[in-house]
Formats: sequence, structure tokens, C-alpha cells
Amino acid sequence: METYLNFMLLRFGVAAGGLVVLALAAFAVALTLKRRGRLDQARRYADPAVKAALRAAARRLENGSTTRRRDGRR
Repeated sequence: METYLNFMLLRFGVAAGGLVVLALAAFAVALTLKRRGRLDQARRYADPAVKAALRAAARRLENGSTTRRRDGRR
């Protein structure tokens, strides 16, 4: 049991560390774009993709947490 808990703690640490690295990378990219004056251009370019992802997430939430095909089966 202790080995399993150690494994779970290690897995959580790796996941949390990965999220921190991704956040730092996103911050560095945004800072670089801002310094070069291209942040607004990047926002305009990414806006349609973000809106599409939000619409897809909203559709998934409306349909419930289970995934079902159109014929009603899971």
C-alpha cells in the first residue's frame, strides 16, 4: 500500500510540475510577443480557435458527462 501511495504522490508531483512548466512557457511566449508588439496580432489569430474550443466544451457539458453516440448507445 505504501508503494502505491508513493507512486500516486510521484504522479501528482510530475503532473503539477508539468503544469507549472507549461504556465511558465505560456508566460514567456506572451511576454516575448508583447515586447515585440505582436501580442494583439496573436490574439486575433488565436481568437477563432479559442471560441471553437469553448463552444465544443459547452456542447459536451450540455450533453452530460457520459459520451453517447447519435444512435443513443454509449
